[in-house]
Amino acid sequence: MLSEDELALLDAIRETGSLSRAAARLGKAPSTISHAARQLETRFDALLFDRRRYRLQLTPAGQLLADEASRLMLDVSRMTQRVRQIASGWEDRLWIVSDEILEFDSLLPVIRAFDALDSGVTLRFTHEVLSGTWEALRDGRADLIVGATNEPPAIPGLRWFELGVMEWVFAVSPRHPLAKADGALRREQISAHRAVVVADSSRLSAGRAYGLLGGQATLAVPSMRAKALAQRNGLGVGWLPRQRVASLLASGELVEKTTADPREPNVLYVAWRGDHEGRALQWWLEQLRQPRLAKRLVQGLDMFA
Repeated sequence: MLSEDELALLDAIRETGSLSRAAARLGKAPSTISHAARQLETRFDALLFDRRRYRLQLTPAGQLLADEASRLMLDVSRMTQRVRQIASGWEDRLWIVSDEILEFDSLLPVIRAFDALDSGVTLRFTHEVLSGTWEALRDGRADLIVGATNEPPAIPGLRWFELGVMEWVFAVSPRHPLAKADGALRREQISAHRAVVVADSSRLSAGRAYGLLGGQATLAVPSMRAKALAQRNGLGVGWLPRQRVASLLASGELVEKTTADPREPNVLYVAWRGDHEGRALQWWLEQLRQPRLAKRLVQGLDMFA
């Protein structure tokens, strides 16, 4: 194992090509640097420096050692930074899982603000759907979940708060048979047609789907945008976030229908485990409690504007 001084010596000689300039760079006497270089050669029992030319050059063996030394110096620097980071209360990594129902675009300004803290924390974002979002927190695949739906389940150490309420609209293509139906749609009318659902990402259960009637045929798609596109193209029916399809409703590409059994708005949750509260997690929780950000996340961006 090379010492920090030896690592710095090799790096300085490689960069300057001179013992005297390396000495000046390191703030040491040239004789000290020359002695240290010879000690390195003795230690490795190899010729590391070619002294036959005006400019000091590394031999192939010396070049290999210098390259490895440079890599080690970088690793030591990163390790030192990470140790200081953890010691000051910042996590090494923060894994944030958002429900697919949210638009990731709305989080970009928050990520930029977090980067400005220069905390060294690595952020990782993934998304899940429905039961899969809560499951990610329970199974340790998330430090923080955003936009989870349904009531919080029993998870040891669970802490949570409400992010906001999402409004829904039952919408169909103007070419769909239900578009011309009079009055509020009854359950038997809706169940006779295929529903478009976003597939639940739960690993351990059969999953769930909102607004699905017993025995109703389904088309499972990977995202809310895909669901809106499928319904716009007449491939099925279902509930969509009102704000995110506002332009399709305004243009007539989707038709809003009233139903005999209206869907209640969904409460969306932010949740985390209370036994893992580092500075990064605390910072993100503080941001998510801000009403303006919460509203932007819940209402989302119009997917087709």
